[in-house]
Amino acid sequence: MSEWVPQSVSEQARKFLAMPPVRQNMPALDDTPGWERMVEQTDQLLLQRFLGVELPVESEETEIDGVHTYVLRTQGLPDDAPVYLSLHGGALILGGGEVCRLMGSITAMTSAMITWAVDYRMPPRHPFPAALDDCVTAYRALLKERDPRDIVVGGGSAGGNLAAALLLRAKEEGLPMPSALVLITPEVDLTESGDSFHTNRDFDNIAASLMEVNQLYANGHDLAHPHLSPLFGDLAGFPPTFLQTGTRDLFLSNTVRMHRRLRAAGIQAELHVFEAMPHGGFGGATPEDLELHAELRRFLDAHRRPAADPGAAS
Repeated sequence: MSEWVPQSVSEQARKFLAMPPVRQNMPALDDTPGWERMVEQTDQLLLQRFLGVELPVESEETEIDGVHTYVLRTQGLPDDAPVYLSLHGGALILGGGEVCRLMGSITAMTSAMITWAVDYRMPPRHPFPAALDDCVTAYRALLKERDPRDIVVGGGSAGGNLAAALLLRAKEEGLPMPSALVLITPEVDLTESGDSFHTNRDFDNIAASLMEVNQLYANGHDLAHPHLSPLFGDLAGFPPTFLQTGTRDLFLSNTVRMHRRLRAAGIQAELHVFEAMPHGGFGGATPEDLELHAELRRFLDAHRRPAADPGAAS
């Protein structure tokens, strides 16, 4: 990562950009124990970010048609509140278990929606299409609980890949679209064909390429298949979509190309590009991160129905 830190962002963001990135050597594709060790170590590092932090979120751990899921809500939400189907990030191999719950809790707080955080299966034991199958199963179950107008599907990074691929599968299976889609710096092109995989490789805070992980996840399938790279799918009929990226984001090209593809398909799509922001933001508490949260909340408020008033006459 470049040592140059721009003065065009907040002091908190500059401090974040000044921190050295974490680079990891990937195991061989057939080294299952090596991948499992890397996943465990990285998830522990992610959990350390939450040490001592008490999030005001009620949590229920459950199985939804066999898919491990956390149902999360802030206090005071009515039972009929809209539901955010949250698909966690983590390069398609990280972020399961307790990390999934904690990331889903942040989504529950940001969205003010009941949040189903899907703890989908991942490699190395469960490659494609296991994760996508789990997400489709959870969405199908959610449709039995809620009108699609009361559902938002969203995810960041790998979760953005799965959120978009989920809607492609839903179309193919004749399922209705949710009220809105949220794609936060989405990993929608596993072929890594976009320009920013070259221009931002020395500026982002993640690996310069995730190709080894993409190949592990794909398990021999064509990386350009729309279920693996939704950027190349038929996006007609998608709901209104919120997309976010930053000028240092390795997935900047993924996000802007997805925005253009959605617009070409006639879909209402918002693109928010933040100055100097790397993949995943500046750590969560900078003015820029809070501005992103406010923009997302505005979008969600505009595209979901309010919960029914329990005191209203029937």
